[in-house]
Amino acid sequence: MKKILNTVATVIALGTVSLSAADTLATVNGTPVTTEDANIYVAQTQPGAHFDALTADQKKMIIDRLIERAVFIEQAKKEGIEKDPEYQRLLARDKEELMVRTWITKQFKNTVVSDSEAKAYFDKHSDEFKVPAQVHARHIVLKDKKSAQEVLAQLKGLKGKALKKRFIELAKAKSTGPTGPKGGDLGFFAPGQMVKPFNDAVFAMKKGEVSAKPVKTQFGYHVIYLEDIKPAKTIPYQEAKDRIVGMLKQKNFSTKMAKMAASLKSKSKIVISAESNTTK
Repeated sequence: MKKILNTVATVIALGTVSLSAADTLATVNGTPVTTEDANIYVAQTQPGAHFDALTADQKKMIIDRLIERAVFIEQAKKEGIEKDPEYQRLLARDKEELMVRTWITKQFKNTVVSDSEAKAYFDKHSDEFKVPAQVHARHIVLKDKKSAQEVLAQLKGLKGKALKKRFIELAKAKSTGPTGPKGGDLGFFAPGQMVKPFNDAVFAMKKGEVSAKPVKTQFGYHVIYLEDIKPAKTIPYQEAKDRIVGMLKQKNFSTKMAKMAASLKSKSKIVISAESNTTK
């Protein structure tokens, strides 16, 4: 089934590429080499990449490969390769593969997830859509405890905007950490993203507070200022709906294809030759 899904992904990707504007990049004996050709080539060799996003050198290389391909096609035709038995055999095989890919893509597109199904999943798995509390903190990193205590002494008695302003000044002047030039700003982060001593200290603080004492980690001694708190929340259903529908569609498609494969095989006369036995 994983192979089926990979096939669908490839077909969908190539389908998307085919919608690109067919701007001419070169002509070979009057036959255009287009951006559509380039995008298909890139999609096959570098999944997820796009011709327009490549560097100038990479684009030149792709165009050169496509020009080579065009002259090879012409030469192959001149030599009558289209009548070659091996070509005919491969062509028939590729037609069957394309037939299966097209059919599977249609099966995927026809797989429907109802609003009620998506909502039922959301209600049953609400824990998956919870966003933990986050804090916005600043810190001043010092090499030793004494220096950290001196910084705390300079912040003592300050509150509100005056505390924040002085903290930023001290961070810029004294912090040995990489965030010093930014006033010690760490931005918002969730539990578990910082080393444990720092994490435990900051999530026990209140908004607008400075840590009561220096916090020691492997990076040094930290004086922490808790600037803001985002409380934990659950993502609303409407925001989560598209993700749920996409996930359920993949799941329903896999189930449908597995059942269809089993049903079709049960109705078919299948003989596995002795030579294909892999248990030996």
